[in-house]
Amino acid sequence: MNDMEYLDVVDELGNPTGQIVERTIAHEKGIRHRTSHVWIIRKKEKLEILLQLRSKEKDSFPSCFDISTAGHIPAGCSYVESAIREAKEELGIEIDEKKLIYCGKQNREFKGEFHGNVFHDVQISNVYCYYLDQDQFTVQKEEIEKVVWMSFDDCVNGVKHNLFNNCIFMDELELIENTLKQISLENYL
Repeated sequence: MNDMEYLDVVDELGNPTGQIVERTIAHEKGIRHRTSHVWIIRKKEKLEILLQLRSKEKDSFPSCFDISTAGHIPAGCSYVESAIREAKEELGIEIDEKKLIYCGKQNREFKGEFHGNVFHDVQISNVYCYYLDQDQFTVQKEEIEKVVWMSFDDCVNGVKHNLFNNCIFMDELELIENTLKQISLENYL
């Protein structure tokens, strides 16, 4: 992680205000910023979702299962270009922008402490799905311990009943599920 990563400060709708803030300051003071979330999915016997196990060294939610690939949006960048960049950096995959499935926007606030430091995260995220039937990924070892495919139903049940260590929000899984019910995956294959 870059020590001096600058983010756009955004309003309640996720629009940049013209101000920027260093990432660690944003997390110390709870300054609203943007992230992109991409959930990699595939259809085998059942719908499956790719989860990453965050590195134990991460500044937040170490050793937790999380979104397939996600990241903060550097100042001046867009949601989509950040989603594409993060997928390349974290998983070694090339995302075709035309096949990104927009699921919606999430407003999230979290207050906690990790590694003895205050962590107050206020973010607005664009949430996407991306269809990719692949088993081999080149994970960014500084960020990710490993990735695993899990059936979507097992993921939902596991998050709902806290059956595995995760930092996944149920409402985001519901957003994905509702989006997938409204589209035909064949359009994205």
